[in-house]
Amino acid sequence: MYDILFIDTDTLLIDLYYNIRISSYWSYKYQHVCSVRPLNKIKVFPPQLWAPYSPISYYIRQKPDVSDMILKKKSLITFFILIFPLTLSCPLKGLTNAKAAEYLARDGPNALTPPPTTPEWVKFCRQLFGGFSILLWIGAILCFLAYAIQAATEDEPANDNLYLGIVLSAVVIITGCFSYFQEAKSSKIMESFKNMVPQQALVIREGEKLQINAEEVVGGDLVEVKGGDRIPADLRIISAHGCKVDNSSLTGESEPQTRSPDCTHDNPLETRNIAFFSTNCVEGTARGIVVCTGDRTVMGRIATLTSGLETGKTPIAKEIEHFIQIITGVAVFLGVSFFILSIILGYSWLEAVIFLIGIIVANVPEGLLATVTVCLTLTAKRMARKNCLVKNLEAVETLGSTSTICSDKTGTLTQNRMTVAHMWFDNQIHEADTTEDQSGASFDKSSGTWLSLARVASLCNRAVFKAGQDSLPILKRDVAGDASESALLKCIELSCGSVKVMRDKNKKVAEIPFNSTNKYQLSVHETDENTDSHYLLVMKGAPERILDRCSTIMVQGKEQPMDEELKEAFQNAYLELGGLGERVLGFCHLFMSEDKYPKGFAFDTDDINFQTDNLCFVGLMSMIDPPRAAVPDAVGKCRSAGIKVIMVTGDHPITAKAIAKGVGIISEGNETVEDIAARLNIPVSQVNPRDAKACVIHGSDLKDLSQDQMDEVLKNHTEIVFARTSPQQKLIIVEGCQRQGAIVAVTGDGVNDSPALKKADIGVAMGISGSDVSKQAADMILLDDNFASIVTGVEEGRLIFDNLKKSIAYTLTSNIPEITPFLFFILVNIPLPLGTITILCIDYYTAESDIMKRQPRNPHRDKLVNERLISIAYGQIGMIQALGGFFSYFVILAENGWLPSVLVGIRLNWDDRSNNDLEDSYGQQWTYEQRKIVEFTCHTAFFVSIVVVQWADVIICKTRRNSVFQQGMKNKILIFGLFEETALAAFLSYCPGMDVALRMYPLKPSWWFCAFPYSFLIFVYDEIRKLILRRNPGGTQLELFSKYIYIF
Repeated sequence: MYDILFIDTDTLLIDLYYNIRISSYWSYKYQHVCSVRPLNKIKVFPPQLWAPYSPISYYIRQKPDVSDMILKKKSLITFFILIFPLTLSCPLKGLTNAKAAEYLARDGPNALTPPPTTPEWVKFCRQLFGGFSILLWIGAILCFLAYAIQAATEDEPANDNLYLGIVLSAVVIITGCFSYFQEAKSSKIMESFKNMVPQQALVIREGEKLQINAEEVVGGDLVEVKGGDRIPADLRIISAHGCKVDNSSLTGESEPQTRSPDCTHDNPLETRNIAFFSTNCVEGTARGIVVCTGDRTVMGRIATLTSGLETGKTPIAKEIEHFIQIITGVAVFLGVSFFILSIILGYSWLEAVIFLIGIIVANVPEGLLATVTVCLTLTAKRMARKNCLVKNLEAVETLGSTSTICSDKTGTLTQNRMTVAHMWFDNQIHEADTTEDQSGASFDKSSGTWLSLARVASLCNRAVFKAGQDSLPILKRDVAGDASESALLKCIELSCGSVKVMRDKNKKVAEIPFNSTNKYQLSVHETDENTDSHYLLVMKGAPERILDRCSTIMVQGKEQPMDEELKEAFQNAYLELGGLGERVLGFCHLFMSEDKYPKGFAFDTDDINFQTDNLCFVGLMSMIDPPRAAVPDAVGKCRSAGIKVIMVTGDHPITAKAIAKGVGIISEGNETVEDIAARLNIPVSQVNPRDAKACVIHGSDLKDLSQDQMDEVLKNHTEIVFARTSPQQKLIIVEGCQRQGAIVAVTGDGVNDSPALKKADIGVAMGISGSDVSKQAADMILLDDNFASIVTGVEEGRLIFDNLKKSIAYTLTSNIPEITPFLFFILVNIPLPLGTITILCIDYYTAESDIMKRQPRNPHRDKLVNERLISIAYGQIGMIQALGGFFSYFVILAENGWLPSVLVGIRLNWDDRSNNDLEDSYGQQWTYEQRKIVEFTCHTAFFVSIVVVQWADVIICKTRRNSVFQQGMKNKILIFGLFEETALAAFLSYCPGMDVALRMYPLKPSWWFCAFPYSFLIFVYDEIRKLILRRNPGGTQLELFSKYIYIF
């Protein structure tokens, strides 16, 4: 006879018989000699299983007609079966070595498959040919094409287009290398999964204990684990002695979880008889049968799910793509329009093609690629100094666009360390003093009851400080022991002094560890405090169980009978502390009578031979994983910035709700449906969910919500907490937020957070407590594990979007003075006012005070580049700049005898190399070389004029609404840049040899001032615009004004 045992690790608990074909197959083959039972639901292993066994199969196929919903989640729906022959009766010895080798060869090593990596050459090519780079490559190719046409048709072609193509190519390559090395530097910090995999495992094979490499563990192995070990695979526990595991990285529960052979929950993630790969055994011992290894473990399937998720483009990547489309459209439209116009005006098709290429290239913002790359890099470095490591440069701006943050609780919002929060003794609740100097004590530390409570908490406690930490503050010391006992140890050490000294004075002689049946921990100690007693019994555990064992209670240091009034006071305190989401423990003691328990008495903890009832109740102590100090302020800043913060945790709903209220995710005065029902004393079903601004949703309820219901929850509630969620459900929550149009940031530190981190628009992992899986999935890592650092990141991200927008506005305004010379050259037939090489020379801040008070930008409306920006860059500020350039151009020509009236239509004669006697307005004759010197001097003057008017442009681009006089000129780099730009222009104009290299000639000092009036005009024009915007925010005048003036 065979017993088929299988485990369903899917937390949605989908009907097993719907998803698998098993009964009919096995019934057909073995004719009713098999039974089908979920492995985790077998309450007690039958005696027949204590025999050699051999796993025959690990996989059961899903039905072909499984619904799309099931198929979507199939990566977490895998069933494992073990076939046990029940006819043998010899002792359990584990697998044979031969069988283990066979299964290892069949199933492969017990290791996670490394996530797929992108080859370095592919990463480099993405930097070289992505985003803005495409635009510059097109410009470079067009330049080479124009030079090739000129070289094929002219005897002495100008080298301008060749030089420009080379420079554009060099800019793209250098900037691409810079970006590649910046991201590669961050990537080196990431080491995939190696720290998650335990190195050794203790297995029992052929009746012998063997220490083997964890990768050699196979399904069916009998594994033994003890405190301090990492679980080497997914285990079905068959025996345990005081075993507790830390599942925080997998489920988000900060409190160690008891493991035992008993099935305690239908959900395998919550039942006590399953231990999961990569979690830690913190105390006790256990034996278990391996049911899943490697990628088939729960952690392995989460990692597989994570690596299989596809991520979309970042918001900044979409914006750059949108920008390229706009600029390409404008450039092609202008180029084609003037190509046609050139043909109509009688130019040859070759000349028309050269004009087409020139106009398109003039529209390419050559310096913008470097601007964006440097801007992102500098911001990433600035964030690194603030403990935010950016793995992907584009993630910087994404964080600034965030409208919803889905945050894990444990280790992100909280400190991931249990701390004593309250005590109840002498019929009063006292707040614990967690300061190092104990300056915040709210009770009398000399109270006899408190001293007794502290003694019980110290002695009935296995936690100890690790060696070599005496110089460290108590709160920063590492402790060997579970989280609750560590919290008690630190609390007593702070308040009462050395716990070690207390334990040395009260030697332990007997102990009963905590177990799920008794729900208490008991120890007996030698004592000399009471003349009538040699031994002190101390006990702690579940408050109601401890109270049931007590007949007296200590009040003001004295014992008195436990009456109904005191029991009611206990019950009220217990409910109040439990309602705060705190874990409450009860404490009691008993001085054991010398008559019954003389010195040397042999205490038997297996067959208890001593008193464990009629004890004296001392008090309650409650613990909680406290919020980080900076989190409430950070949540408040998120709210003022229009960002919704949602808590998503695997912890208990009561605890999650308490922390949410403590950090401000559920703000004061906002109620859930349960709160409203309690206040009105009506059933929850009678409360309209829309009346509650806040809600706490249990994972078991979440799985029953349809997509429309989920959307309704996210839409109607502003403050949301999801508790007891699985990794799949976290994904569903992220997808739901994204359906609402939100830019979603997800924070987390555990393996269970990694799929959501990958799916989110930006994933933020914890650098200290975070698992390697979560760090691999994230785009950004908080090196200090502080949620408050995210707010810094949001501000930096918003700043970078603002600055990129200003940079683009600043860069594009110079396009018009670059393009219009070509247009006048074609249309009016005047000498070329600005050369191609000079164009290249042209192209070669702190946040405003309200940046964190604005709503998050709408990615559909608030574009990096839109029609209004193009309007002001090309149609307004750009036109004023072009006027300044043309004014300088005509001034210089007029001073040399060429009045505007004679320039119109002169282009062909001007560029005729054989014409050396062309007359100016005053009859003076000019050779070809003389004319070109004047023309190149005009190019230089046009270039200098653009530099001068760009002074005003860069100043006005500093702010969107604020006056420059309000914002000030505190940016030293910006001021230095203005001087540097001017010095460069002077260098290019006056440096010997520039007339040959760049055809730039020295200018008279007076010619530098030709563009000053236009620079002043730009400044005044924009200050008036901002004044109108500030006086009419959102008004009709603003709406009317916005039709003509772009709002930065």
